[in-house]
Amino acid sequence: MLKQRVGITGQHGFIGQALFNTLGLFPNEFVRIPFKRDFFENQTKLIKFVSECDVIIHLAALNRHTDAMVIYETNLTLVHSLINALEKSKSKAHIIFASSTQEERDNLYGRSKKEGRNLLANWASKSGGKFTGLIIPNVFGQFCNPYYNSFIATFSYQLIHGEKPKIDIDLEVKLIYINELVNIFIQEIRNNTEKFLVEVLNTSKYKVSKILELLQSYEFQYFKNGSIPELNSSFEVNLFNTFRSYIDYKNHFPVKYVKNIDPRGIFIEIIRLNIGGQVSLSVTVPGEVRGNHYHTNKIERFSVIRGKALIQLRQIGTIDIISFFLDGDEPSYVDIPIWYTHNIKNVGEEDLYTSFWINKFYDPNDSDTYFENV
Repeated sequence: MLKQRVGITGQHGFIGQALFNTLGLFPNEFVRIPFKRDFFENQTKLIKFVSECDVIIHLAALNRHTDAMVIYETNLTLVHSLINALEKSKSKAHIIFASSTQEERDNLYGRSKKEGRNLLANWASKSGGKFTGLIIPNVFGQFCNPYYNSFIATFSYQLIHGEKPKIDIDLEVKLIYINELVNIFIQEIRNNTEKFLVEVLNTSKYKVSKILELLQSYEFQYFKNGSIPELNSSFEVNLFNTFRSYIDYKNHFPVKYVKNIDPRGIFIEIIRLNIGGQVSLSVTVPGEVRGNHYHTNKIERFSVIRGKALIQLRQIGTIDIISFFLDGDEPSYVDIPIWYTHNIKNVGEEDLYTSFWINKFYDPNDSDTYFENV
């Protein structure tokens, strides 16, 4: 089977980054064609990019600006530039366009999306290409920019940084988690069929006040006290993973345990949780490394009890490595964020004793474990 060559305008944005990384989990199906921000400023580069793609996901757009007309003009300029490149390259690519439920509202952002969708659909009908237009509800998830287009990102960032979130209007909001939305994009790529309009259904619906209440409980239980909160649904797991993605890992971890010493020896409380999961103990000989993999939804804690360890983290798609040195003389832990490849190495001269907690039992048929060196 031929691999589909997929390019994503707006690859480095919130949705684009998540989609690009997830496509990388299927190397036998997809070839990712890299996109850079300056392609829209250089028609030669944009034409070359377009000519290399079988599928183009058009995500690039301006969502916020003090002047709404700038949003409108910018988004339509991007669409016209893309169509020009498609025409000059004689492309017959499948264009998947990300629009918004804002189309229903009388604002310039919504108008720019609706008009852009129609322009690309017209190009497809004239050129022999394919077009799919997705109407997407409110998206939330890890790595979304706070103060931009997700109140969940803003609230999470504010709570972690000592700010007080404010509810302007306590609406009931229709939501979809970023991983769920990415799966819909991949489904449309695989289907390879033209659909002028696809209403992406929300997967959850909550009042803003309820979401803030949950986030505040995560702040108190987890961020301040290190306990894993009760998570009663997939939405709450996704919300919790979103919340913790805004923690400054370099400065928050490792967190030291309280070490209780008496004549019998030492007692350390590893974790308080209302979620279940699996706890494992490992003994690693000097110089050996465990890990070099990442997860997309699991919640995980590494606790060093004895020996000396180097724990390293790197967010997928980036080059910056976060390093933590932990010593069993002062037992401590590091929580592993999703979409961060990680490892642990024994850097001491004695065996390293590590306790691993993860929120799911290990399932070889659904391990959510992807190998990549830190």
